[in-house]
Amino acid sequence: MAAKAPVKKNLSAIKRARQAEKRNERNKVERSKIKSVVKAVEAAAKGGDQDAAAVLLKAVKTIDSARSKGIIHKNNAARKISRLTKKVNAASQAGA
Repeated sequence: MAAKAPVKKNLSAIKRARQAEKRNERNKVERSKIKSVVKAVEAAAKGGDQDAAAVLLKAVKTIDSARSKGIIHKNNAARKISRLTKKVNAASQAGA
């Protein structure tokens, strides 16, 4: 974990530091949600659940939401969605 930055000297720098802290906390929550839904999709695909597609849709919605807010890069979001979709499709083909 990085050490705290030294105390800022002007008001705009102080405000920027405050805003950055708030944004970092919000973004941390969103990144955590993404990791959780990705794990849920992988578990559903690995277990051969019938509702893996429903879990995938929830994951896609969460990832897209983070992408639109600028929390993750659009290519990163597309890559995650693509990989999850491939896993779910492979699992459904193996189960069918």
